[in-house]
Amino acid sequence: MRNTSSFRIFIVACLISVCFLSACTTALQERSNLKRLYDKSAQYHQPDRNPVIVIPGILGSRLVDDETGMTVWGAFRRDFADPGSDQGAQLIALPLSSDLAHDNNHHIKTSVRSDGVLESLKVDLAGIPISIQAYAGILNTLGAGGYRDEELGLNSIDYGTDHFTCFQFDYDWRQDIPSNAARLKTFIDQKRKDVQKNYREDYGIENAEVKFDIVGHSMGAILSRYFARYGATDLDAIPEGVVPWLGTNDVERLILVAPPNAGSLEAMDQLLNGFNTGRPVLPYYHQALIGSFPSVYQLLPRTRHNALVWDSDINQPVQDLLDPRLWQDMKWGLSGDDEETDKVLKRLIPDVKSMAERRIIAREYQRAALNRARLFQSAMDSPAQTPEGFEMFLVAGDNRETPAIASIDKSSGEFEILYYELGDETVTRASALLDERMGQAWEPRVVSPLNWSSTMFIPGKHRTITSGPIFEDNVLYWLLEDPRK
Repeated sequence: MRNTSSFRIFIVACLISVCFLSACTTALQERSNLKRLYDKSAQYHQPDRNPVIVIPGILGSRLVDDETGMTVWGAFRRDFADPGSDQGAQLIALPLSSDLAHDNNHHIKTSVRSDGVLESLKVDLAGIPISIQAYAGILNTLGAGGYRDEELGLNSIDYGTDHFTCFQFDYDWRQDIPSNAARLKTFIDQKRKDVQKNYREDYGIENAEVKFDIVGHSMGAILSRYFARYGATDLDAIPEGVVPWLGTNDVERLILVAPPNAGSLEAMDQLLNGFNTGRPVLPYYHQALIGSFPSVYQLLPRTRHNALVWDSDINQPVQDLLDPRLWQDMKWGLSGDDEETDKVLKRLIPDVKSMAERRIIAREYQRAALNRARLFQSAMDSPAQTPEGFEMFLVAGDNRETPAIASIDKSSGEFEILYYELGDETVTRASALLDERMGQAWEPRVVSPLNWSSTMFIPGKHRTITSGPIFEDNVLYWLLEDPRK
């Protein structure tokens, strides 16, 4: 008991030290007086001001199981879904089956659902509950602009309770990105009715025309960009090379924060090696679990950018990163034939007793996910001029060493980062821009199929880029005062 108490005291002391240092770092950063800058704009609540939707990135929505009430992602206390147990692994992974059960738009049926944006991550360290801030920062920033969140009520400056204009779109980030875009359409249609009701009660306006602005981070930015292009349309229904911009009927301004527009090597790493949070108190997620998430395949780098090479030779790029035969030949992810992978597959497909049959099911699932990712990348990268009245803004990190080129050992299939470029440690600056000069002959100006109304580069890490003073100031300007086209 004495040793346990001593350990807890040591941990608390360490946490106090970390908090003190974090406070000092924050204090040293010069921040704008947001209330003074945006006070009048924040109090302007007429119907020509768009409500805002915040869309978090991967891991940014809490997941719960309707059948057991267990938290699958978002809290790591005694009742969390442990990926090392049979029940936990089955809850965390999407169901593997050779005959996948989908509803509309390739959404895989499961009892697990999203349950709110992850404003903080709750963990237990030696029995001491700790809360790690996630998206509360961006919601508080919007609160300073007079945007009031309907769920958290976060608002660092009180402008009254007669108006709320900030919505969180939480989603199951394991699922196919286009399927979540279809759910975003349903969400927008619901929230439009809520806003119209407010306008009817407050201003006597019937059936007001309502458009939204969206602030999307990481995968949330990719999801919102797909929605702007194709609305609720599934990949299978998109005519080749056609971008109808269906979502712009609902969205006027899109702010993309740290978007992996050209993919990220982190997605490749997780599909090959699993996911480690980097925190010793949090669990490890095996690559076979990650391999059940269609969304992660859709965040893979583009083959044409030569982000993967063989045996450390930049003159030998991998020819087709999304080729299912390549993944099977290299025994990557779900195609692994090692003992640990089969141990996980036994948990995920408990009714299948044969190892050979488990491998067939896993590889077929992987093949479908890779083929779906090919369609997704093609749809997202098609050049298309943004329509009149719709604007896209980019916020990207550009001061951190970020994996840009990885080597694959042909004999072992092992993955190793070879070169770094500047970015936010997860997404390179070039990927955020979807800069087609990657892997090609250099040109003096960016070559991209995307049209940006404005771009802003910020020093910072991928997961904390929204908490800095530069982001705070500029995102409020874009939402509140920047003239609309």
